[in-house]
Amino acid sequence: MEKVRIDKWLWSVRIFKSRTMATDACKSGKVKINELNVKPSQMIEVNEIIEVKKNGFNMTFKSLKLIDKRVGAPIAVECYEDLTPEEELNKYKNWYIGKAASERREKGAGRPTKRERRDLDKYKDKFKDKF
Repeated sequence: MEKVRIDKWLWSVRIFKSRTMATDACKSGKVKINELNVKPSQMIEVNEIIEVKKNGFNMTFKSLKLIDKRVGAPIAVECYEDLTPEEELNKYKNWYIGKAASERREKGAGRPTKRERRDLDKYKDKFKDKF
């Protein structure tokens, strides 16, 4: 296999959860090959630099193997080299700190009311924009 579609490759190496998400990212200009915006049907080759903007993070990959079928994570990691800059990786780590624990309510308080839920969402949005 000499070439494969970019949306198919991004999905098969598990950068996106679905091929539709990979296609949408390409259409909206969030995927670049060698610093050029690409369409989902763009064919990639080995050793090309792929830049992906996903969830506010700018990730950079180099294609090492071309596959068009989704594979397990250990095999998928062998198909690309992660060239994401250190500051982007730290940005992810800083964002992730404190996110592992689920939210708690006092015992017997029940589900939040619509008003309480909206207040919680407003509170969370303040911090979401900072990272």
